[in-house]
Amino acid sequence: MKCKWEIKRIADIAYINPREKLSKGTLAKKVAMDKLLPFCRDIPGYEICEYNGGTKFRNGDTIMARITPCLENGKTAMVNFLDNDEIGFGSTEYIVFRAKDELADADFLYYLITSPLIREAAIKSMVGSSGRQRVQTDVVADIEVPIPSVEVQRKISGILSDIDEKIAINNYINKNLEEQLKTLFTHTFSADITIATTDKCPNLGNLITVIDNRGKTPPLTTETFEFPIIDVGTLKGADRIVDFRNCTKFVDKHTYDTWFRSGHPKNWDILLSTVGSLAEMKIFLGTKGCIAQNVVALRATSISPLYLYQYLRYIRDDLVAYDIGSVQPSIKVTHIIKHPIFVPKADILGAFEETAQVITNNIYVNYNENDILKELRDTLLPKLMSGELDVSDIVL
Repeated sequence: MKCKWEIKRIADIAYINPREKLSKGTLAKKVAMDKLLPFCRDIPGYEICEYNGGTKFRNGDTIMARITPCLENGKTAMVNFLDNDEIGFGSTEYIVFRAKDELADADFLYYLITSPLIREAAIKSMVGSSGRQRVQTDVVADIEVPIPSVEVQRKISGILSDIDEKIAINNYINKNLEEQLKTLFTHTFSADITIATTDKCPNLGNLITVIDNRGKTPPLTTETFEFPIIDVGTLKGADRIVDFRNCTKFVDKHTYDTWFRSGHPKNWDILLSTVGSLAEMKIFLGTKGCIAQNVVALRATSISPLYLYQYLRYIRDDLVAYDIGSVQPSIKVTHIIKHPIFVPKADILGAFEETAQVITNNIYVNYNENDILKELRDTLLPKLMSGELDVSDIVL
């Protein structure tokens, strides 16, 4: 490397869990653990809650999950949704990092914390009983890594931030496209759905086939991204296409071929959660995914899959109302398939299908571009953070 990098502790360049004042009972923006997406810089949502405890943070802070399996799954994000001087809060299972002025760039610090230099060391420091292991904060604070000047830090973070900004733009476009399609569906069909009676509507079961792989949990593999298991967590969010990078469990080829006797999802199947967070759903577009015990695949046989998806989104509250769980929320497939579905006239359905297909294709293009961008970012990250790629001569 052309510039001089100095070995420093994380605590030398960042405040760890900095003190902030937030009175109990104060309404503030809360980021629960389930709001963080794997290996995603931006936080997709928050809720307004009374503060009764938890970590506190400001814009520019990095929050890292310190508990298993959230840390291993890549739940680390940068806070960027607060107003000036506003304080937010979140899980007690976060470690908060704040860049020290003149010593660290906030964006660089985020990428450093997400890099293997820190992640792998943090994971190795975890202690506690199986399934409830936590990172030792003091160990993370004492991790020593080579740190360049702030000027070089900004060049490194600028390269990575440009990639994440493009990902964020694509996500924003897709969110708007989703809203357009939701509005179109509601405007076109809501009145008819409201007045339609059960006697005049077929049941969902008449128009779909259900793929249900309920049974024992299959043996998992540590090899990632080959044969991912799509579970409830993967199905959360308003976007319509399964993002396999959000999968956190995987099986090998032998298990994929032999364990799931009911079959695997096919393109345009709607995957829907039946346990825990109910009626989360996405469209499957892929080749190697397998569904978890608490997920079913609904395969349209006599109806447009895009209309089916939008219809299920529209009646989600009805599906959730089928909850029969005592220990945890649960809905039966038998209840789902008995639910009536309004079937519009062929010409109206065809017009909707045409528009929905164009919008979904545009969403999928952005989704695929993001997949390429994430792979590029994740390839560059360790090389930039270690100094393997020299950026000292780059002019910002």
